[in-house]
This record gives sequence, structure tokens and C-alpha cells, in this order.
Amino acid sequence: MSTTLPPPGPGVPSWTGDPYADALRNGRGPLFLRRTDGRLLPLDVERWCAGADAADLSALRRCEGPVIDIGCGPGRLVAALAARGHRALGIDVSQAAVEHTQRSGGSALRRSVFEPLPGEGRWGTALLIDGNIGIGGDPRALLRRTAALLAPGGLLVVETAPQDVDERVRVQLDDGRGPAPGHFPWARVGAPALLRYARASGWRPAGRWEADGRPFVALRRARSDPATSRSADAAKSGAVIGSRSPRNLSGDLPLAGS
Repeated sequence: MSTTLPPPGPGVPSWTGDPYADALRNGRGPLFLRRTDGRLLPLDVERWCAGADAADLSALRRCEGPVIDIGCGPGRLVAALAARGHRALGIDVSQAAVEHTQRSGGSALRRSVFEPLPGEGRWGTALLIDGNIGIGGDPRALLRRTAALLAPGGLLVVETAPQDVDERVRVQLDDGRGPAPGHFPWARVGAPALLRYARASGWRPAGRWEADGRPFVALRRARSDPATSRSADAAKSGAVIGSRSPRNLSGDLPLAGS
């Protein structure tokens, strides 16, 4: 099977370079996002590669229906959902992340959230955990895209930055020995900024909590949104499922662990 990625969708971060893959395979960092101003944003690889912790479970307990984990990384949340009997799918642009998720017993696709996905408009819950609201560098665009994935009234669970921050940056992966080639856009958003964007996009706040110092926000998609429905229909009409798809994705939502 070729490990060459298809052309990325708009705003897809290049998390497919060797430092990220190596960190996931080794189960440890150091790994950072290096901003153009030289500041380093640490990535918690060890936690990502461990099992779901108490803070993760505080989010997973709120999940409803089939769940899509956007930017699933090594798949601890997908595996935990499968163990709890949820139908769940992880998506990630990193082949190493997809393979790690599958070895952990979860279903995963090597796909960007901005590409066509199975189950458009039918997911019960979407997850943007571990700062993944930053994907693409435009939280408003990501909220619109996520709304198109969810069924009417569906739930989005977001882990926000702990600070009251709202910033757009360009970053590179850095394993402590220097940055990998290529910049990509990223965003950091605290709960107040996320809620402002959500309300402006038609989302309804459905909960806000903190667990082990990690802040979370739950948002409810509007039950009727013609623009979102049109976007979902257009994406579904062009969806093509890759050969690494879980076996039961043709015409239905995925079953975790299949």
C-alpha cells in the first residue's frame, strides 16, 4: 500500500512528516509546534499514546449516536469509544496515526476533515479534542464544516485552550532538533472565543466544564440549517472511500472495531 497522501484539502495541516510519525511510533516526544516568532507549543504525545484518561472520559460520556473523531491521532478516544460499544470513526491525515488507531482496535481513515467523508450529515457526535479546533487555522470554517458532518441536532465536543486566547499562527513541527520543512496554519482558541464563533454560526451552547485542568465546550447543531444541508449533500455526492476504509463504510455509518 502506498504511503503517499492524496492532495490535501483546504487548510489541511502537514502532520505527515517524519517527526510526527516517529513520535507516534515511539509513543513519546519531545514534539512541538514551532511558531514563526520562534515560540514552541508543546504537544503531549505521551498522553495521546496512552489510554483515555479521566478528562477524556468526561467528554466521551456525553457522546450520542455514532461518533467521528476529527484529528484522531493514535486513536485512544476511538478505541475507548469502541470498548464502550459506540460506533466510531477516527480521521487523520497521518498514516502513522491511522495505523496506530487500527492496532488499538478502532476504525480510522486517512482523510482530512475538509475532504468528502462517509456519513456526511448523519453523525451524532463530532470530537475536536487535544486542540484540534486549530485544524486549518480558521475555527469558523472548521465549525461550518463540522456542522455539515453532523445530523440535525448533533453534538460537537471541543477541547479549547485553557487561556482566553484567539490567535491564528503558522507553525512547523519540531522534535527539539530543529523544525521540519514546511509551515501550516494553526489556531488557538479559548472557550470565550469559541462560543462567540459558535453563536454566530448557529450553534447552541450545550455544556462547558473542566477536567484535570483541560477545558471543554459542548455545542449543539441547529436542527434545520439549509446551507449546511446543501454543503453536506454536495460533499456526499462526490465522496470516494479509500481502500483502507473500514469494511462496513459502504452506504452506512462505521461500526467501531470493524
